[in-house]
Amino acid sequence: MKAAVYLGPGKIEIREIPTPTPKAGEVLIKVHACAVCGTDGRIFYHGQANVVPPAVIGHEIAGEIWELGEGVEGFKKGEKVTSVTSVGCQKCSYCKKGHYNLCDTPRYLGYFYSGAFAEYIIIPVEAVKGNNILKVPENMSYPAMSLIEPLSCVINGQDYLKVEKGDTVVVIGAGPIGCMHAEVARASGAKRVILFDVSETRLGLAKRFEGITPVNSAKNDPVKTVKELTGGVGADVVVVACGVNAAQEQAIAMTAKRGRVSLFAGLPKDNPYIKFDANFVHYNEISVYGAFASYRVQFEKAMNLLASGKIDAEKFITHTFPLEKIVEGIETAKKGEGLKVVIKID
Repeated sequence: MKAAVYLGPGKIEIREIPTPTPKAGEVLIKVHACAVCGTDGRIFYHGQANVVPPAVIGHEIAGEIWELGEGVEGFKKGEKVTSVTSVGCQKCSYCKKGHYNLCDTPRYLGYFYSGAFAEYIIIPVEAVKGNNILKVPENMSYPAMSLIEPLSCVINGQDYLKVEKGDTVVVIGAGPIGCMHAEVARASGAKRVILFDVSETRLGLAKRFEGITPVNSAKNDPVKTVKELTGGVGADVVVVACGVNAAQEQAIAMTAKRGRVSLFAGLPKDNPYIKFDANFVHYNEISVYGAFASYRVQFEKAMNLLASGKIDAEKFITHTFPLEKIVEGIETAKKGEGLKVVIKID
């Protein structure tokens, strides 16, 4: 099979490698599309400890059942499927609650296990047993299916925030994840969604989504702007969808009493700290949440939002590339010239 083989920072080659055969308990999926995640870009440019070259990365999977290993039931060849990325040990307290993303010994498709920038991917036995494979409605296109995984991560963050009808929601960062947060908030009943970014290109792309107020945070102080737009009250919900320390500090400062903040994006490992007024959080009863990856229930919610059209996949997919041009796809995503970049593997 053809596969995009990661050989180390800055090096990916398209190679012919053996097509895997599923062992007992495993499932072989024929991949038709896999979207590019920001993490894929970081691996390509900088490497990552849990990805050992040569390796195949990619975890935003859209494909079909191709072959079942001995003992696997409940699936048949040709069914459209995706898979939850986080593979839990199924023994720790978090896995027993279904929160495989918080497993004490986590492993992930496209990192520890071979990924989906290839014509086929094996879903390992522990993932099959963990109910990771999700059947997808036939009416969904493969590119749209590849958005289920990133949207599920957004839903994981928003599950904590409980956006209500009439809320003012701020999203800092207008990349694909930030725009997904804005759309999910709007679908949840937010009265106003304010979207900040320093890039006019990304703010321009965000205009394709209705009911969103884009603001350039390089030209307008975010805290002051939110206060002005809310009559001095602040935002009910703030999501930080960019890995910038100052943005996290601003998020807390712009939040209304009893507001909720999601520190959705991680910070650089060499500078993961922020400063904020703890008394402001204390006296105003502000809740601050973290969010990491997702699990099966959130995949199902994401699939339903996309399948129903409540979240329009076509508005997010701005570029598609064949597998042979995966490096160009990763570079396009890195430059912020579009929103979601999808690698088609047909």
